[in-house]
Amino acid sequence: MRIIQATLEHLDLLTPLFVKYREFYGEHPFPDSSRDFLEKRLRREESVIYLALPDDDDGKLLGFCQLYPSYSSLSLKRVWILNDIYVAEDARRQLVADHLIQKARKMARETQAVRMRVSTSANNEVAQKVYESIGFREDTQFKNYVLPIN
Repeated sequence: MRIIQATLEHLDLLTPLFVKYREFYGEHPFPDSSRDFLEKRLRREESVIYLALPDDDDGKLLGFCQLYPSYSSLSLKRVWILNDIYVAEDARRQLVADHLIQKARKMARETQAVRMRVSTSANNEVAQKVYESIGFREDTQFKNYVLPIN
């Protein structure tokens, strides 16, 4: 398995799996809007996206993760938000998520980040176990809230 950083050239490969990720969380597919969203993030360099590809280069995407930069005023350092991670159904149980997160962790170290943050739905026990096995710890210092803006 190879982990590479996505570029605009990868949009057609990435978009279908990104759509499946959105559907997994109950969103409508909107493939055109999804592609436009990813294109803007890459073109504006607003996120970093890693792709997991098979070694045999068969043009298939195993999984992806997308990280957004943030900052910690308390530590005066960069924070990376692991906002999206998804593994194709037929690639699960092959440590794809582990490899993607390890690549993201390496990038976080290289950019002198103080930490990476990740959130998942409260009932996604599989993802929670993966995160904990890699070293993520549940935040007990701060409680997170969401303010919908509609």
